[in-house]
Amino acid sequence: QVQLVESGGGLVQSGGSLRLSCAASGSPFRLKTMGWYRRAPGQERELVAVIGSNSNTKYQDSVKGRFTISRDGAKNTVYLQMDSLRPEDTAVYYCNAGALELLQVPGTYWGQGTQVTVTS
Repeated sequence: QVQLVESGGGLVQSGGSLRLSCAASGSPFRLKTMGWYRRAPGQERELVAVIGSNSNTKYQDSVKGRFTISRDGAKNTVYLQMDSLRPEDTAVYYCNAGALELLQVPGTYWGQGTQVTVTS
């Protein structure tokens, strides 16, 4: 059974940085797409950033230039470097992964989520 374990969330002041990590285990096949989604209180889940097996990426417009997604294929791990954080980035961040090379829709597997809180 595929498990995604996130780490790195926390509390930070506006303008600060955080780095999220997500390690996948138990997959019998390669997870071609890995990424991050988030859900703020009272809002729907939204894509933050995703990365394919050939390192192609997709970002939400509001995080472009501030967040950087990367992956270590050998370790089945994905990272999200978040810089210049804003209070509106406050949300629960979820790791997501799938076996298909699809950046437009979420993959099958989800992590438990990690809280990111940005204070003004």
